[in-house]
Amino acid sequence: MFRIIVTSLSFVGIVLLTGCAAPKVNYQAETKNISEPPLNSVNEKQVGDELLRQGKYREHDAILVNSIIKISFAYTIHPGYFLKMGEDKENEYYRIGGAGEDSGFVEKISIADPYQSLMVRKADNKICIVTVLNVSGCDDSNAVSFDKLKKPIISQDAFQRTLIYSGKVGNKINIGYREFSGNLARPAFSNNVEYDLSESKNIGYKGALLEIVEATNRAIKYKVISNFNAAEK
Repeated sequence: MFRIIVTSLSFVGIVLLTGCAAPKVNYQAETKNISEPPLNSVNEKQVGDELLRQGKYREHDAILVNSIIKISFAYTIHPGYFLKMGEDKENEYYRIGGAGEDSGFVEKISIADPYQSLMVRKADNKICIVTVLNVSGCDDSNAVSFDKLKKPIISQDAFQRTLIYSGKVGNKINIGYREFSGNLARPAFSNNVEYDLSESKNIGYKGALLEIVEATNRAIKYKVISNFNAAEK
């Protein structure tokens, strides 16, 4: 057992923690390719919907904390996602923050040491706080209040492209092309294209090819012949 005494100008506080732990940073998320919908599938979409989507994302090991967890009296883990950062023989380590809008977060009392990561003990699946002094404190309840899962993450180097249905006027349909790098649109690579269905029921853009089965000013039915060319890095 480790007892840490934290001092300030006006008082002394005592936080009881349980062991040593040095977080590891040795985890690499898996890169996944997106290509939707499947080739030769027939699909129906509304105006404003994506007709095709292709690109890359990272599938990241994570935990989802489902309810508030108290560690001693000093730390409070709030619900949300925490992304894996590494592991060793005894423990897995998770970042605090950086999982998007649905990230979980941690609060501490003023006299407690700053935290640096969450830790999950492999032996008993207990969730813990690791401080900047590499000292850990764990949840002492019997309940397991988190789930282990995979979380898709759009990283800064991820690249995606889409075709969007923008409606029909007469025999002509309007299709929008958009590119994204990370979570940001690339305006210079966006375009809007008009296709005359009286000339051909097949429409193509940057290697993508669709057969239009039916289209109105509100919806479209189409078959996917091919998706875009290979996604860029």
